[in-house]
Amino acid sequence: MGNLFDLKGKSAVITGGGGILCSEIAVALAKAGAKVAVLDLAEDAAKRVAGTIEKAGGEAIAVKCSVLDKAQLESARDKIVAELGGIDILINGAGGNRKTATTSEELSFFDLPTDALRGVFDLNFLGTFLPCQVFGKAMAESKSGVILNVSSMAAIRPLTKVCGYSAAKAAVTNFTYWLSVHMCQNYSKDIRVNAIAPGFFLTEQNRFLLTEEKSGELTPRGRQIIEHTPMGRFGEPKDLTGTVIWLTSDASRFVTGIIVPIDGGFAAFGGV
Repeated sequence: MGNLFDLKGKSAVITGGGGILCSEIAVALAKAGAKVAVLDLAEDAAKRVAGTIEKAGGEAIAVKCSVLDKAQLESARDKIVAELGGIDILINGAGGNRKTATTSEELSFFDLPTDALRGVFDLNFLGTFLPCQVFGKAMAESKSGVILNVSSMAAIRPLTKVCGYSAAKAAVTNFTYWLSVHMCQNYSKDIRVNAIAPGFFLTEQNRFLLTEEKSGELTPRGRQIIEHTPMGRFGEPKDLTGTVIWLTSDASRFVTGIIVPIDGGFAAFGGV
């Protein structure tokens, strides 16, 4: 069974790799044997994650890159191919929300600024679309590869307040379905495209909604989420890694075009 989940000899690219969730995924990929390219707009964060992997005996490189700049992505692709020998796995982890694109008592739906909504949509959708174009082209040329997008439970069950983020992640889900078919029909049956849909994980982007800034206690919204999560807690970064290794390894070699919830049962609970 171990061989099914083995990523030895594979080269993996992860965008947003310096973040809380994706840094954990990057380390897990390396532990499974992959050579990892950690891409992030924050170069120091990418270097920190790559350094952690190298200290543990793995192979990694850090690449500063904006997922919204196609030229930067192409330069990153060329660097990764030259240093790691190819691209077998792409994980589109870059994304997030903005407080200014979220409704609140201070900011009504009717007053949400267009630039904030556009920023959230661009980061989450175009920040997935463009890497798929750039790194997916390398997979099309090699006739194999795995793309794993990061959607959200907000795409499946739209959440109050976060209309822009929910819509953007719904677009990621739809695009994942579309791209899975397109790659198989036009380039190779050995290119798979799937997505994970995390539930509620505490990150810098949502901390202001779920915990009180001064006390660290749960906000009413945070308590409501826990009450509607059968497992009774927020997710931890390590809760993502098993599913990610499954979807990027040969253990899922006949799996494409699916969205996997990782949510502690949130989607299954009707509230009563």
